[in-house]
Amino acid sequence: MELRQLRYALMLAEEKNFSRAAEKLHLAQPSLSQQIIKLEKELSVSLFERRPGSLQLTYAGKRFIDQASRIIDQVEQLKQEMMDVAESKKGQLVIGSLPITGARLLPQALQQFQHDFPGIELVLVEEPTAQLESLTARGQTDFSLLSLPLHEQGLDFIPVLEEDILLAVPPQHRFGTLKEAKLADCQDEPFILLKKGQGFRQIAAQLCQQVGFEPQAIFETTNIETLQSLVASGMGIGLIPKMVTRSEHATLRPIYLPISDIQARRTLVLAYKKGRYLSKAGEQFISLMKRLVKQGNY
Repeated sequence: MELRQLRYALMLAEEKNFSRAAEKLHLAQPSLSQQIIKLEKELSVSLFERRPGSLQLTYAGKRFIDQASRIIDQVEQLKQEMMDVAESKKGQLVIGSLPITGARLLPQALQQFQHDFPGIELVLVEEPTAQLESLTARGQTDFSLLSLPLHEQGLDFIPVLEEDILLAVPPQHRFGTLKEAKLADCQDEPFILLKKGQGFRQIAAQLCQQVGFEPQAIFETTNIETLQSLVASGMGIGLIPKMVTRSEHATLRPIYLPISDIQARRTLVLAYKKGRYLSKAGEQFISLMKRLVKQGNY
């Protein structure tokens, strides 16, 4: 049994499709099939149940994948520890991020880190909340920029930033002349929301629930920039993280109001797999990130 076979089986279990798994592994599909068959023969069990258009793990396969995942994690941690022991200045840091949050918070940190550690390859993985939490819990990122609460089991985190959440209203809205607004007064307003499954959608819904109502979604989007544009055009109101308003350069902008009747804030964290060895490069990046945030340089 070879480590590469473990990696092949893990990817196949994740993709549930030989073609997609082979593509991600940069292998020809027949080569991947041969390696899996060879592994199954060596183990004297079937790891995958093959049906037309379907690929599922067998009971033995589930046990195998669970152990294989732990073995690969241990090998990667061992490699990283040895690199640190050797004080190597080469390596790779895989950072996960929510797309809009990362676009606001990461550029200066990435640029500064690359300048300070030119031998470290930086890889940025951008995914929606649920997918990113899952990738991080499986150890496929060193750490990921996420917002609390986390739902995936097996994650630890380091707090990075607390920021206000603002109410965004159209320029002609009845709240437009106010300096602040009560969220409870928005019960009958049409809301523009992010789609379900995105972390900030849940935060927005929970804030509305705190003041006693479920937001009426007149429109849903996957992009918070689109959300702001729709609010500005008069379609409805929305809740917006403060950092997203900092670099909003659109000609037509919403009016952003602090929320006065509840504490409307979110906490951004760097989340990582529980028990994962954090490399020196990772520690340096986290330290840099926290310093830049404290200085307001984002």
